[in-house]
Amino acid sequence: MSQVTLKINGQAHTVDAPSDMPLLWALRDVLNMTGTKYSCGIGICGTCTVLVNGIPMRSCVMPAISMAGAEITTIEGLDPDGDHPIQKAWNDEDVPQCGYCQGGQILTASALLKRNPDPNDQDIDAAMSGVVCRCGTYPRIRKAIKRAAKYAAEQGGTA
Repeated sequence: MSQVTLKINGQAHTVDAPSDMPLLWALRDVLNMTGTKYSCGIGICGTCTVLVNGIPMRSCVMPAISMAGAEITTIEGLDPDGDHPIQKAWNDEDVPQCGYCQGGQILTASALLKRNPDPNDQDIDAAMSGVVCRCGTYPRIRKAIKRAAKYAAEQGGTA
């Protein structure tokens, strides 16, 4: 077991974890942050996506101990009240069907809008291609990202 301090959603958490424990399991099993979901376990579906220093990363394949010093944002940390432009747009466009992939989708969209506050369809498709939605809500995801960009612009900032 190794001890590591992780900065998650702006707070420091000290975790005892085996050196090979993925960040996903540290989040879910040790810290009880269950918004980040498990699906494929090999980093290809994107369901377990979190932001590491603002970049979407697959938490199922990242050893927790390698995340010391990084700024980690989970779906719980985006906006706990659901007032983030992306969260509002997601609700307004009725994006979730089963909802399982939504944490990864929303965090990936957040990173996209920070890099590109006015993405076109190709930008959205390229950025979101790594997060699989089993329900196929891709058209609503695209509409929600465009709506979130509009909300952010109206608020004078980025999403």
